[in-house]
Amino acid sequence: MKSDRKLVAHLMRRAGFGATPSELDQLTAEQTYDEIVEDLVNPQRFHEIDMSYVERYYTGEPVAVHVGKWLYRMANTKRPLEEKMALFLHHIFPVAWGKSEHGPSLYNEINLFRNVGMTNFGKILLELSKDPAMIFWLDNNENHKDEINENYGRELLELFSMGVGNYTEDDIKNASRSFTGWTFRQPLSLYPYGHHEAVFQFLPEDHDYGEKEFLGQRGNFDGNDIIDIIVKQPATARFLSRHLYNFFVEDEVQVPSWETVPPKDPQAIEELSTAYMESGGDMKVVLKTLFSSEFFKESSRRPKVKSPTELIVGVIRQTGEFSKPKPGIHEFAVTTLNGSAIEGPLAVMGQRLMNPPTVEGWHTGFEWIDSGTLSERVGFVEKQFSDPNKPGVAEMLSKAGTLDDDPEQLVGRCLDLLGALTVSDETLLSLNTYAKTLSNEKDNAGVHNLIQMAASSVDYQFA
Repeated sequence: MKSDRKLVAHLMRRAGFGATPSELDQLTAEQTYDEIVEDLVNPQRFHEIDMSYVERYYTGEPVAVHVGKWLYRMANTKRPLEEKMALFLHHIFPVAWGKSEHGPSLYNEINLFRNVGMTNFGKILLELSKDPAMIFWLDNNENHKDEINENYGRELLELFSMGVGNYTEDDIKNASRSFTGWTFRQPLSLYPYGHHEAVFQFLPEDHDYGEKEFLGQRGNFDGNDIIDIIVKQPATARFLSRHLYNFFVEDEVQVPSWETVPPKDPQAIEELSTAYMESGGDMKVVLKTLFSSEFFKESSRRPKVKSPTELIVGVIRQTGEFSKPKPGIHEFAVTTLNGSAIEGPLAVMGQRLMNPPTVEGWHTGFEWIDSGTLSERVGFVEKQFSDPNKPGVAEMLSKAGTLDDDPEQLVGRCLDLLGALTVSDETLLSLNTYAKTLSNEKDNAGVHNLIQMAASSVDYQFA
């Protein structure tokens, strides 16, 4: 073994969506932990999924179809961190279907996040500022040299880069002036022409070329200059680092509280901020620093509630139900009952991908959990593991052993097959007790019940 199985399983849950038993076997036997991290931050080393093949199975324009395709991609990708970063950026730079109702722009934005997520933070902000979906979401197409609209300038500073307390109202105004003329070419009507893309467009005649003062600097700035100034700020390094910590390491309070509530691990934020500043905002460097750090390696003992997306993708990745394209994956977003469309488990658990509730994105951590959503989450896992013929479940059963084995060892193997799952003493006692009752039975279906019971524990809800 070249690397520790529990540590690698932890890494793959946080930097991706978990690993199957076979994947863990291969990773730990062939690579050191540092080599695995290096592969994660260099996704170009691995082939992309051929989406033209997948498109044959998942066609049409409804948002649920595109959510389904993204779920398929997350569950099957060989580039897990690339998809995880797309999910991260969708959370901190949210754009919702509910306002635009223009599918192509929204789907292109997710692909944009996939492409730029591990480049440079300046590039991420620049591409975001040129993105038609974001431009329309925050009204920058209504931002004119003679009548500025401050929506995008304000959120760029408040929620996307620096956080409250690190800029002034004049900075917002001058940032907004700098982005005048940044708009998009209106696409053709949806019908009868179909769904056409919107394309970024700069209108020089609508841009404010006057002198501006921004964060203590003065010049004839445009949006590029504003972003260049933002990405060099220590406040930006701290703000992004706290976002990354909250997403990958440990549940924090929500963004509106960050001005008054200090980070849970100030030293970790300082370490990430230093990597950001020294690399000029290179996301690969920052992410490598994060996953290689002691605070990350020890974070399996810190509370980190899986988002509904992380839970659902992790489950279908382990069960292997959609390891190849087949109809139905969109039903995790929207399903049908008596001929009517109803929300699927993803939405019922509180996360409508491609339709976040506000410009803040989703509230995370324990705010994902209440009595209703916890029941939905546990019931979903139990249902997905109920069929022993699903490829991933069948693989687990083939490796778990039999009821003739020592019950505690059998439980240990089942937990390992579920991704080296760590459970509380109370859960472990319950599983061991249950396994001992099964040892008196003849039917080896009890092993399947044991795996299903372990997956249905509250402990499985944590990344």
